[in-house]
Amino acid sequence: MTLGIVTGLIAEARLGCPLGLVRAGGGLPDGAAAAAEWLIGQGVDGLVSFGLAGGLDPALSPGDIVVPETVLDGDLVHATAPSLSSRLGLRGGVLLAGTAVVAIALEKAKLFARTGALAIDLESGAVARVAARHAMPFAALRAICDPAGRSLPPAALTAQDGRGAIGLLRLLASVARHPSQVPSLVALGRDAATARAALKRRVRGV
Repeated sequence: MTLGIVTGLIAEARLGCPLGLVRAGGGLPDGAAAAAEWLIGQGVDGLVSFGLAGGLDPALSPGDIVVPETVLDGDLVHATAPSLSSRLGLRGGVLLAGTAVVAIALEKAKLFARTGALAIDLESGAVARVAARHAMPFAALRAICDPAGRSLPPAALTAQDGRGAIGLLRLLASVARHPSQVPSLVALGRDAATARAALKRRVRGV
């Protein structure tokens, strides 16, 4: 099976390359759907949503891996393919498909209480919908970056560009406007590095 790997960020795409053909969608659902369709056009046999996720379950820490059994996408519930998920790790729990970054810890807590989802990302729902349209196996492999109890600093919402890269000028401009966010940015960078290292280890084991 040739897998198509959809990520949000270009940095995530580099990590996913050993799994198959990779395409970064830029970090938004529409881009993820376009990336999935492009991969199908290249002849892949299955789709995987891959990368970092925001934690909703307070029990999860940065670097914890989520291979969900289902993806909750609005009123839709997408089941992941057991055979494909088993290649990626232990399958279980719910991943929430978001339409925007959830930056505030209180909002994460509300989502967890309402859905019971372990984590949230912006690509998995879109990729699951494309897979369903093409009757193609789908799975997700995500590593927790920002844990449930931590709010994101403003730069995390503005630094990313539409191609899935982090714009240094955008980040510096945000820091200049809100210098008090620097400690939170350092913590986020540390957590992101932990999550990327966990993904790299998991990919090596697949």
